[in-house]
Amino acid sequence: QPQPQPQPKGRELFRSQRKESEGSVDCPNLEFEYGDADGHGAELAELYSYTEEPELSHNRRCFEEDFHTQVPDRRWLELDRAQQKAYVMRLLDGLEVVNRDKRLRVARAILYLAQGVFGDCDNEGDVLHWSRHNSFLLYQLGTFSAFLELLNMEIENSQACSSALRKPAISLADSTELRVLLSVMYLMVENIRVEQETDPPEWKTCRETFRMELSFPVHTEEPFALLLFTMVTKFCSGHAPHFPMKKVLLLLWKVLLFTLGGFEALQAMKVRRREELGLPPLPEDSIQVVRGMRAASPPTYAIELVEQQQQQQQQQQQQQKRGHRSRRPLMKQDSLDIYNERDPFKNDEGGVDEEENDDVDSGIEGELDLMERDAIIPAMPAQRPPIERVSFPKGLPWAPKVRQKDIEHFLEASRNKFIGFTLGQDTETLIGLPRPIHESVKTLKQHKYVSISDVQIKNEEELEKCPMSLGEEEVQETPCEVLYRAMLYNLPQYMIALLKILLAAAPTSKAKTDSINILADVLPEEMPITVLQSMKLGIDVNRHKEIIVKSISALLLLLLKHFKLNHIYQFEYVSQHLVFANCIPLILKFFNQNIMSYITAKNSISVLDYPHCTVCDLPELTAESLEAGDNNQFC
Repeated sequence: QPQPQPQPKGRELFRSQRKESEGSVDCPNLEFEYGDADGHGAELAELYSYTEEPELSHNRRCFEEDFHTQVPDRRWLELDRAQQKAYVMRLLDGLEVVNRDKRLRVARAILYLAQGVFGDCDNEGDVLHWSRHNSFLLYQLGTFSAFLELLNMEIENSQACSSALRKPAISLADSTELRVLLSVMYLMVENIRVEQETDPPEWKTCRETFRMELSFPVHTEEPFALLLFTMVTKFCSGHAPHFPMKKVLLLLWKVLLFTLGGFEALQAMKVRRREELGLPPLPEDSIQVVRGMRAASPPTYAIELVEQQQQQQQQQQQQQKRGHRSRRPLMKQDSLDIYNERDPFKNDEGGVDEEENDDVDSGIEGELDLMERDAIIPAMPAQRPPIERVSFPKGLPWAPKVRQKDIEHFLEASRNKFIGFTLGQDTETLIGLPRPIHESVKTLKQHKYVSISDVQIKNEEELEKCPMSLGEEEVQETPCEVLYRAMLYNLPQYMIALLKILLAAAPTSKAKTDSINILADVLPEEMPITVLQSMKLGIDVNRHKEIIVKSISALLLLLLKHFKLNHIYQFEYVSQHLVFANCIPLILKFFNQNIMSYITAKNSISVLDYPHCTVCDLPELTAESLEAGDNNQFC
């Protein structure tokens, strides 16, 4: 009788499965595009919260009451360009009046124009078309400069600041003027920034002029982005809690994207800079490589990591039995339990009490020593979403890059081992070294890469050695250089302020008395009294936080990429202050949750999004329909 075959042990079974799968991992793939921004309509929709929906009709009413008195029996779309210009110029004259309420009504009428005169449109495409058309018209007539003056007035409005400070709860009503001004400026920046093939030459010229105006200070002594950074720090300091921070951050992000350039512009600048420095061309476009990667890739050898954890846990238990006090090892896990908090996106198994969680949220000031905290091994979730097997190649997707120092260190170690002495920085002499070392050096030289940063560091070292003979360095006046010079004095405060807001918008953050209130521009004057209103506001608040996280993440990434290209030491200085402000633990905090649940959470109501809500009849919203969501896979 044949003997039954022994079952393979767990380790051998997992290894054989891994070899058969050739690097595949059971993990759902995410539809994610690594780009500068979302679609044009989506970026405009995120400017408005659902609580602001009634103000759309208010803007329309302000425009139509004035328009029909000036141009009776006509629609805006029926006017020729000269008539449209004449009416806009008359509106701009209305911004000069002293009466605050009259100024606000005129600003709302201009906002309605920037929103695409949706009352005269039949579909969403027409609204977006007229929004772009009117934005270019408004800019050509000097609307942006006029609104910039009004924005400066509102920022310095001490009466509004003191009134907001006295209120126990701040709502939308406290930031009405600021929201109208920022909305007009955002719509103009976003509509003019986005290029389309059908744009007339006049618009292309207008776009370049606008970019130069935002990049280099013309009417003021500082770039426009610096004014927005100042608003962020003033908000975080508590002196202006009524500032609509979501709109400020969205506008700041789009201004930086417009003036500095997106990923494609950055890559073109990088190629051009390498040509100027006489360096060989780039082996690949790193942005395109990242776009081809999975949105979230778990480690290929996760099973071995789990086995290693189990062994470490057994060793720890044995040490405890011998009477030795030891810490639990830091485990590889889906969510870092350093920041373990009870929230809807986390696994239910957690072991850190709430008092420790409160300490974590104050870690942005650098008061928390992460190395002194214990990590806890999470249990596997009981239920998993349906998964698909996805194969991806092993190893890093980038082409290998070798520095000159890497070759020198390799040869130094090889010479010490085989011939007993070194030849300094000589990388050509291979006498006395075995054949495999020759092949290794040849391979290293094939992948030798000299970065722009290496050249910049070398130039700085030469300038430091011979400051008199080499003279003063010629610095090119680029938009990035102008921005860095303007930010330099208060750069640490800007970074800390951005991270404070990012911490407050983190999905696992809890409301505390000492934290900043980022919901001032989403909470209504009267709090909801029905279940439907509460659900709608809850979705609006979560959406509000997601948009803030998106804008801060995007603008920080944009700044780091451009500063690194402009000069490596600028990049290091910004990075240094981000690290000092505990940026890395804050980023890890976002992974302290079930990532799939976080991404697929439905935090939007598509029927209420602009411009859909302006041209379509809204269906009756119920608690059941809000809970069910819509057909969008991800928000």
